[in-house]
Amino acid sequence: MNFSFTDEHVALRAMMREFAQSRVAPHAQQWDTDHHFPVDVVTEMGDLGLFGITADAKWGGAGGDFTSLCIAIEELSKADQSIGITLEAGVGLGINPIHEFGTAEQKQQWLPDLVAGRALAGFGLTEPDAGSDAGATATKAELDGDEWVINGSKAFITNSGTDITSLVTITARTGPSEISTIIVPSGTPGFIVEPAYRKMGWHASDTHPLTFVDCRVPRENLLGERGRGFHQFLATLDDGRIAIAAMALGVIEACLEESIEYSKHRMSFGKPIGSYQAIAFKIADLKVMADAARLLVYKAAWLKDEGLPFKQEAAVAKLYATESAVTATREATQVFGGSGFLDGTLVARHYRDAKVLEIGEGTSEIQRLVISRGLGLPIR
Repeated sequence: MNFSFTDEHVALRAMMREFAQSRVAPHAQQWDTDHHFPVDVVTEMGDLGLFGITADAKWGGAGGDFTSLCIAIEELSKADQSIGITLEAGVGLGINPIHEFGTAEQKQQWLPDLVAGRALAGFGLTEPDAGSDAGATATKAELDGDEWVINGSKAFITNSGTDITSLVTITARTGPSEISTIIVPSGTPGFIVEPAYRKMGWHASDTHPLTFVDCRVPRENLLGERGRGFHQFLATLDDGRIAIAAMALGVIEACLEESIEYSKHRMSFGKPIGSYQAIAFKIADLKVMADAARLLVYKAAWLKDEGLPFKQEAAVAKLYATESAVTATREATQVFGGSGFLDGTLVARHYRDAKVLEIGEGTSEIQRLVISRGLGLPIR
C-alpha cells in the first residue's frame, strides 16, 4: 500500500495553496457579502489550467488524473466553497459530459473555450419536482424537422447565468420512456435564465432556475445516444460525488487549522482555551474527521484513475466527508464561541456554506441508498 502523492501532485497542491491564499482568501468574505461572482478570478483559474486538469491535450487540457482535480478543489474550498464549487461544476458538470459523450464536432465547438476557462457550462438536471428522483424529469424535447423544441424548467443550476456561460447541457424527456441530454447554447431564444437565487450559503457561486419556452436547438445538439441521458447523468454524478467529497475535506481541514490557531491565543480563566479538554478534544475530533475523509476521498479518486469500479467508494466518501464537514463547521463555531457567530469569520461562512454539501449531487439519503444496494440489500 502506498499513501504518498506523486511529485506532480505535491507541486500542484503547493501552487493551489498559494493561489487560494493570495487570490481567493483575502476577498472571499467581501464576495460573500456582496453575492458577487468573481469572473476575473475564474478566468485566472483558467489561465492556470485548472479547468483543463483532466481534459485531453487535444482540447488544450493537461490530460491529468482525477486525483489532481480533487487536490485543486480541496485547496480552493479551504479558502472559499463558492470558488471550489465553481471549479467542481465547471469541470464535472460542464466539461466532462461533452468530453465523455460528445461528438467530434461538439467537442471542437465547445471544449477549447471551456477547457481554457474562457467560458463556463452548466448541467441542467434538477427540476422543481425532480431532485433525488431525477427519473421524474418533466422537461420535454420534441423533434420538429431538424430542431429540438424544448419546454420545461430546471432548478438550482450552477454556472448557468454568468457573464461567461456559453451553454447548459440539460436532460429532457424525448419520448414517453426515454430521457436524453441536449446542449442548449446561452442566448438561444426561449432559453430564459431566471434571477439568481438568494441562498443561505455559497453566495459567490452562480445559481439560477432556468425556463425553456419553445426553445429550439439543432438536432445535432443531442449529446450522445438518444435515450441514454439517464445513464449519462448517473456516470456524471458518480464522478461528482468524489469531487464534492474533496470540497468537504477542504472545509474540515480549514476548520481544524482555524480552531488550532484560535485556541492557542484565545484566553479564558488565565489560560489559552486549547489547554482545556473541552476544547482540545473537539479539535482532536476534527483531526480524526480530516484524516478519515482524506483517506476515503483519495481512495475513491485512485480507483477512478486506475479504471477500477468506484461507485460504492464515491458514495461512501461523499456521505462521510460531507456529513463530517457539517459537524466540523458546527464544532469549530463552538470553539470560536461568540466570535464564531459573527459575519467575517471563516468558520461562520463555512458553517452556512457546508449544509448544501449534504444535498448537492446526491443527498445523504441517496448515498445511503447507493451504498445499501452495493451491499446487495433488496432496498427500494
